[in-house]
Amino acid sequence: MTIKKIIYNSIWVSNPIAFQVLGVCSALAVTVKLEDSLVMGLSLTLVVALSNFLLSSIRKLIPNRIRIIVELAVISSLVNIIDEMLLAYYFEMSKALSVFVSLIITNCIVMGRAEAFALANSPVLSFFDGIGNGLGYAVVLGIIGSLREIFGSGTILGLKVIPQYLYDIGYVDNGLMLIPPAAFILLGLVIWIFKSLGGAKGE
Repeated sequence: MTIKKIIYNSIWVSNPIAFQVLGVCSALAVTVKLEDSLVMGLSLTLVVALSNFLLSSIRKLIPNRIRIIVELAVISSLVNIIDEMLLAYYFEMSKALSVFVSLIITNCIVMGRAEAFALANSPVLSFFDGIGNGLGYAVVLGIIGSLREIFGSGTILGLKVIPQYLYDIGYVDNGLMLIPPAAFILLGLVIWIFKSLGGAKGE
C-alpha cells in the first residue's frame, strides 16, 4: 500500500470518526470554536503519528504479554510532552481544551492504530497511517468547529464573518450551536454526508 493511498483511505474511505465512530467524545467537547478544534486535531495527529512510528520501530522487541503496557507508556509520554508544550507556549488554549488533551491517551484512534497497523507494518508506513487518521479526525473536528463558531458566534477563528447589516435587521447568533446538543446534531449530519457520498465504498 502506498503512502498516498494510506492517507486518502484514512481521511475519506475509513475516516475514524465518520465511519469507525472513534474519538467522538472530544469531537463533541472541543468544537465550539474552530481554533480549539484545529489544535485538538493537530495534537492527536502528532500523538498517533509519533506513537505509530515508535511502536513500529520496536515492535519486534516487545514481548506480547506486556504489549499494551508498552503502548500506553509510549502514548502517555507523547501526550504529556504535547500537554506541557501547550502549557508553556499556548496557555490560553491549554485552558480552553482543559483535560481533553491529556485524555488523548484514552482515545480509541490512538490505541486502535497502534494495535491494528503499527505492530504489523514498517515505521514509515505506520507514521503516515497515523498522519492520515489524525487528519481524518481533524477534518471532522474542523467542519463541526467551523459551523458551530459561524452560526453560534458569528465568527471564524475569532474574525467576524456575519455582516453587521444582518444584525441590524434582526439576525441573532444561534445559541444552540454553543451547547453540546448542537455537536451531536452536526456530527450526525457529517457522518450522513460522508456515507451518502460513498467514502467507505470508494476503495
